[in-house]
Amino acid sequence: MHDLDTQVMTQALAWVRDGHPIWFCTVLSTYGSAPRGPGAMLVACSDGQYVGSLSGGCVEEAFLEELVAGDFDRTVTLRRYGDSREESRRLALPCGGVLEVLIEHRAPDAPWLEHLEVLYQARQGQRRLVRRVDVEAGAFQARDDEVAEGACVVRRSATVDIHIGPVLRLLLAGLSPVAEACAHFAQTLGHEVIVCDPRPEAREGFSAQGVTVVPQLPSTFIAAGGCHAATAVVALTHDPRIDDLAMIEAVRTEAFYIGVMGSRRTSDARATRLLRSGGLSQGDIDRIHMPIGLDLGSRTPAEIALAVMADIVRAYHGRSRNAL
Repeated sequence: MHDLDTQVMTQALAWVRDGHPIWFCTVLSTYGSAPRGPGAMLVACSDGQYVGSLSGGCVEEAFLEELVAGDFDRTVTLRRYGDSREESRRLALPCGGVLEVLIEHRAPDAPWLEHLEVLYQARQGQRRLVRRVDVEAGAFQARDDEVAEGACVVRRSATVDIHIGPVLRLLLAGLSPVAEACAHFAQTLGHEVIVCDPRPEAREGFSAQGVTVVPQLPSTFIAAGGCHAATAVVALTHDPRIDDLAMIEAVRTEAFYIGVMGSRRTSDARATRLLRSGGLSQGDIDRIHMPIGLDLGSRTPAEIALAVMADIVRAYHGRSRNAL
């Protein structure tokens, strides 16, 4: 995993473990056009080094200037960037955008280190949390997120709730040229990528740094708990022994996206097969994207992979295909 917010937490942990105080920033809200949405993170230390992004560059420079000037010595500061026309022009915020940022100045003590470790585990998929920060007293806590829906950030009079969950996981059910292209696209997007394939001949020659390769049937991996709510399961082999079994197990999970490659005719035949012999209901079939991906007129493996990953990103952000 190397998505930007996970990098922020990794660096925050490293600095705190080394005894450095840090400034931990979270975008609370955006108005107008903004490159990053609520929940986006940035961490900085006193020498001006930072990891993460609040706006794509312009706000970061202003924040660092203010940090060096000592503007954020309070435990918690709420700062709005681009709130005036003059500042919006100075920061070059697109379309007059405005950002509200929570800036926490934290000492490298044991409670803060433990808190960061819990947040990092949540990004790895072990837990889904609500992080609460008292903007007046500076206190913080994390609890299990029992709802896992709604806005990423909820602002109240004296507190802010920030929902933190796992980074998107792409589970590739079997290897193929399209699956390999999907793995590379997904890594560029910062997703966790897991490939399951029991066939030694299919795994031979496949190599991608940071991709976890599991030498077993995808259905076995899924049945053992390999999916969480931020998982996309895609089957791209054209081998029903792999693809169909993966679909049968995937619909029993919380995976937000389930898809399998094939023509419309192949997909219709698979749906009939899964209904008759796979034990799936029509509701289960309706969860499966088949044919998979956006209709981009794709022909090559890379083009098909692009259509698949674009559809996954669309679904992950809650956009309907009709809204595109």
